[in-house]
Amino acid sequence: MARSTLAKAGRGLLKSLLVLVCLAGTAEAQRGAITIPRNLNELTKRADLIVRGTVVHARVERHPDQPQMQTLVVTLAVKKTLKGQAQQFHTFRQYIWDIRDKLDAAGYRKGDEVLLMLFGPNRYGLSGLAGMEQGRFRIYRDRSGQEVAVNGAGNFMLFRGMQEQLRAKLPELTLPTQKMLEEGRAAPMAAADLEALIEQSVHGRR
Repeated sequence: MARSTLAKAGRGLLKSLLVLVCLAGTAEAQRGAITIPRNLNELTKRADLIVRGTVVHARVERHPDQPQMQTLVVTLAVKKTLKGQAQQFHTFRQYIWDIRDKLDAAGYRKGDEVLLMLFGPNRYGLSGLAGMEQGRFRIYRDRSGQEVAVNGAGNFMLFRGMQEQLRAKLPELTLPTQKMLEEGRAAPMAAADLEALIEQSVHGRR
């Protein structure tokens, strides 16, 4: 009996370890994880889906097939798709392990407008953000009423190594964005400029 119990426990542990290995590709989405800074081109290339929309709901729940796994399910009302294909409402599920993500739904709040750079779902139906919080942009209106976008890293190093590409695009961008790029500052930028640069990166335009 004891051997049987130990064998079952061993199989359960092995299964859990295999699940965690399979989660490696989506672990980037977690608040407590560490990732290297990535520029906009790198984020765009890594993402399978890039959408802008409004958070309809976000809830923490156990994975239906892996009850030992805590997940977050987010539904967006999609306003625009910049890469990949999405329906009017897009729902994705991501793995969460940080207690803070469980308490505040990883920062997703109903009614918030966001631009997300997402991986496609893995074998467990789990997705995640390319570049962790670098791949999630909050969109809001600044004091002047302009729609601006800023990611979880404050747009830090978002355009590192893209000087040549940006030089040709600069005249088409708003003056605040031009100034930010010329000075090399990390700051919120016009949401329309962010979309234009993402589309340029997706379609390879220079």
